[in-house]
Amino acid sequence: MTPKGKLIAIGGAEDKGTDLEAGIIKRSYLNFFEIGILKTITNLLTDKNDRIEIITTASSVPDEVGEQYIAAFGKLGCGNAGHLKIRVRDEALEQVNIDRLKACKAVLFSGGNQLRLSSIFGGTEFLDILKQRYQDEYFLIAGTSAGAMAMSLTMIYEGNAINAHLKGEVKITTGLGFIAGVIIDSHFNKRGRFSRLAQAVAANPGTIGIGLGEDTGIVVKNGEELHAIGTGSVMILDGRNIHHNNIADIEFDQPISVENIIVHIMAKGNVYNIRTRKFQWADVEVKPAE
Repeated sequence: MTPKGKLIAIGGAEDKGTDLEAGIIKRSYLNFFEIGILKTITNLLTDKNDRIEIITTASSVPDEVGEQYIAAFGKLGCGNAGHLKIRVRDEALEQVNIDRLKACKAVLFSGGNQLRLSSIFGGTEFLDILKQRYQDEYFLIAGTSAGAMAMSLTMIYEGNAINAHLKGEVKITTGLGFIAGVIIDSHFNKRGRFSRLAQAVAANPGTIGIGLGEDTGIVVKNGEELHAIGTGSVMILDGRNIHHNNIADIEFDQPISVENIIVHIMAKGNVYNIRTRKFQWADVEVKPAE
């Protein structure tokens, strides 16, 4: 069944439109208010008064991060953003938080530690409601960095980029499961995570690896179309046609070798279909449902 909602996965370090003159953030991106990823999220809302809940469960500084996002959305004309504070599993079960989830039109999972997201929300009514609303309604689920990585059914939760070419250095578990058949990695270019995602795909060659650069992301339409957004690049690793793969035969801490991973590099405006595994040059403007 085709989901009616949309996913927005962001590679991290997205420009929140903060005050440059005050030295709060140093950036070299283009004008945030023209191309910013957060503006893409607000444009996807059917109404600027729609409620967005910021979920900072993954973050080690949740209050600070929540305030930053509320301020950023306010600058974009969306004054109805709230901070849904869930730090432990019991809070995910509280009725007040479930009621807030049922009343909003979008959620955004902040960065931090993606294992906190899967361990706190996994198997809860809160996660069931998120999945149901994404499937049955025009509902937006956004996530940045850890929040993006946790979207997939198969999730990387650990792996040092320097040693990611060695078997066993990349740790994989079950994510939140909004989208199957993919593995998402963030901060992809800046932190040199190609080998990390390549090992994850080599171990799961039926999946498609999605490497998100910083201030870059994808909008997932119809559960299968990846629309690239932002100022950087999105890398697609397709392992379906792998010929040689030694990962099952070598000892741990030995280097892997893989033949014929297909790589695509997407920029803003490109589209990749994870079902047909086809790349499109031109994008169609992403608009909310009527």
